[in-house]
Amino acid sequence: MTPEQTTWFAETFSALVTNVGRAVLGKEHAVRLAITAMVAEGHLLLEDAPGTGKTSLAKAIAATVQGSHHRIQFTPDLLPSDVTGVTIYDQGSGRFEFHPGPIFASVVLADEINRASPKTQSALLEVMEEGQVTVDGVTHAVGRPFMVIATQNPIEQAGTYRLPEAQLDRFLIKTSLGYPDRASAVEILAGAKDRTSALKPKITTHAVGDMADLATSVHIDAAVLDYVARLLEATRDDAQTALGASVRGGLALVRTAKVWAASQGRAYVVPDDVKSLAAPVLAHRLMLDTEAEFAGVTAPQVLDRIVADTQPPALRAV
Repeated sequence: MTPEQTTWFAETFSALVTNVGRAVLGKEHAVRLAITAMVAEGHLLLEDAPGTGKTSLAKAIAATVQGSHHRIQFTPDLLPSDVTGVTIYDQGSGRFEFHPGPIFASVVLADEINRASPKTQSALLEVMEEGQVTVDGVTHAVGRPFMVIATQNPIEQAGTYRLPEAQLDRFLIKTSLGYPDRASAVEILAGAKDRTSALKPKITTHAVGDMADLATSVHIDAAVLDYVARLLEATRDDAQTALGASVRGGLALVRTAKVWAASQGRAYVVPDDVKSLAAPVLAHRLMLDTEAEFAGVTAPQVLDRIVADTQPPALRAV
């Protein structure tokens, strides 16, 4: 990246965060993670109680990048074709025509994804990984950018289907919004309206693709890559984990670290970028040991300890 491109990237990223923050008050860090996931061409998993602004976040991101937005309410009777679309025979033309499902949008909110059956959940595997849907042997691209924001309610687990590891691994970042602070809550209550409807787009969807392409050119030193590899090995060797992070998790950490670095006006990744993103990117990919779960240990706690115990490399400024 040239200095001019780095400056444009950082300023544009900041403008996106600020614009989305007008609709999702008091949640700048979560918004930065969401924008990072989009620019890294990944997907976001939100685990939160109802009414914390998850739908507003998805609508605000779509409005900010001048993209389309669809919401899918996942229920036990939802079918895979309700997500991806279906081919229907047209008697007038004598041909089968594909009718796209709600997955064809720039930002797709998969609300309460764990309430759908595993069969319906699996309908997202191809489109989240490949950016395309295959129906009756015909492939249909969903376009660029494409981002799935899935939500889970951590409170009501009755009648839900736990996401399998293969599905969790498709999500680049997992985070939560949580309740706003008092000042933000007062401001929300004073408005009492949908703030996303007033948002103006800051960039086009094409520009998001340009940002994604630029992020891939951010330099990452071999010592930082070794640091990521050591973190992955530590998650596998830890006594409290039954399953550690995979190489795909490491690739996800590198992709997000590049975007994170560029968003701060740097054309190179530093160890602090990796440390900041380790928990949001890797925690949901870990399976804890049974004894650790019974003891109330959480994956983010394990990851925070691993990051604290793993010595980062000392780098000179690029």
